Amino acid sequence: MRVKECDVVDIYLVEFKGSRKEYFSNPDCLSIRPGDYAIVQAERGEDMGRVTKKVPAQMAKLEKKPHRILRLATPEDLDRLRSNREKERECLKECERMVSERNLQMKLVDTELQFDNNKITFYFTAEKRVDFRELVKELASTYKTRIELRQIGVRDEARRIGGFGVCGLPLCCASFIREFEPISTHLAREQNLSLNPAKISGNCGRLLCCLRYEKQLYEKSLPLYPKLGERFTTERGEGVVEKLNIFKEYVVVRHETGEEERITLTQLRKKERERHRRVSQTTKRRGSSS
Repeated sequence: MRVKECDVVDIYLVEFKGSRKEYFSNPDCLSIRPGDYAIVQAERGEDMGRVTKKVPAQMAKLEKKPHRILRLATPEDLDRLRSNREKERECLKECERMVSERNLQMKLVDTELQFDNNKITFYFTAEKRVDFRELVKELASTYKTRIELRQIGVRDEARRIGGFGVCGLPLCCASFIREFEPISTHLAREQNLSLNPAKISGNCGRLLCCLRYEKQLYEKSLPLYPKLGERFTTERGEGVVEKLNIFKEYVVVRHETGEEERITLTQLRKKERERHRRVSQTTKRRGSSS
């Protein structure tokens, strides 16, 4: 029996293997909570993913009408998902053998089996274009289903594999970043970071994604502090700004004696207010004397 469709259709973000995420509609008003596994409509057949959150329609940025959520997953569906994961590992090993036999210049990264087994997707990286037509034919003959070989970049590879960054947290690309934006060393210079590639590169070997999304924070925060190398006078005398930490909100001033003094943002603001007050008083005195 078909459930009556909703007057207002909710949109949900569903995550699949390898941090792949897509938007789906809930026209049947299913009672869905974040963390639930659901069977969703795929391009050809059905797929299964984990619902991450409900998204306002105006924020979903939909380029086309989303596929629908068909139903919530049952315990039997979850068993089948686990079985599919085992099959994926076997498919990956078999495909690696075929690639090696043909001496194809490609690196297999991951395999994803659609929930209903109507499609197997093999993800790979390669420096150049690869002619894998014969490989696809053998895979299709072996598994009797639709085969897709999808070339991805090294950043997408890191997203699919997952892991932890130098900060100790899960990779941004595998957790919340949906689209990759261009990143240059100019961002590292703006943020007063070392240009040592080992220190500003992520697991993928490319520049850290956080350089891009922290850009606005630095643009907003840096004007509140004196610049590195700038002469700065404190109650202890004049020194040079040697360190700056916008996250813990302080600068370190090194005096000629070698002594280091930590100045907090609160102290900097107080010093700036006092400077403005002195300037204002001087301006008033000059105005009254004229």
